[in-house]
Amino acid sequence: MIQPSEIPEILTKRDLFLETVKKRLRASSCNYTETYDGLKAKDGHQRHRLAAGVLLPLIFQNATGPDAVPGGSFAIMLVKRSSMVAQSGDLSFPGGMLNPIWDRILRVIFLYCLRSLYDNQTRSFLAQQDKTTAKLITLFATTAFRESREEIRLSPFRTEFLGPLPTRNLVLFERTIFPIVGFVKSHKYLHPNAEAEKIVRIPLSSFYRPDFVARLRIGTPEQHEQTMEYPCLVYRDTDGQEEILWGATFHITVEFLKIVLDYELPEWRTKPVVSKILTPAYMSGHSG
Repeated sequence: MIQPSEIPEILTKRDLFLETVKKRLRASSCNYTETYDGLKAKDGHQRHRLAAGVLLPLIFQNATGPDAVPGGSFAIMLVKRSSMVAQSGDLSFPGGMLNPIWDRILRVIFLYCLRSLYDNQTRSFLAQQDKTTAKLITLFATTAFRESREEIRLSPFRTEFLGPLPTRNLVLFERTIFPIVGFVKSHKYLHPNAEAEKIVRIPLSSFYRPDFVARLRIGTPEQHEQTMEYPCLVYRDTDGQEEILWGATFHITVEFLKIVLDYELPEWRTKPVVSKILTPAYMSGHSG
């Protein structure tokens, strides 16, 4: 079991951590405009086909599981992708592709009608950004909140916008992720749809366990030698099932911790190896 002295104490301080997240994220430069303009060179006016908004949902949960911190601490909430979608079996943030028409309409509704989502402090932060950047932040936040509602029934009324994270390009898919961090005030009545097998909650304290960090070796059924290796986090959930967090979701979380808590990922190239085989169904999302 993790001892309180082994993790940053701020992870157990609900209000202090949330204020720190807001301050650090909003002081960090936002590259949304530059990235979104760059997508235009790839796909012209259809650049929305390459852009996805995802939500990094923070929750504050009471002590549960073998690695829980007494008194409660912060965790991230992920979805385990079902066999109906690509990257099945992976852990990911709720989110999806930008809908340029519908999301622009919802953006106005969310921004001007949901005071619980964008408080006065947030509106002041957005007002300090240039007009294009502010629009893109709230646009991709809308995409992330809309998709979160569809995937896990997360209501934007129970979520608070905290700030944007730097964009990230996927390796195996031609897609750029625009991540948004939010605090989920209540996560008791969530229910995944057909795209998600289940919801997985991973304490942020897990990233401070060097024995949880591993080296993921990726291969395909046709490969005899597996040469692609990536850092990952191996976590055993409350059901006793081992989950592997890797790829863009892993790196976005690490980037979040780096910005907010000056986190440094332990050396992973000497860690124990865990293997994963990527089948054709992984890429297509068709299990049959």
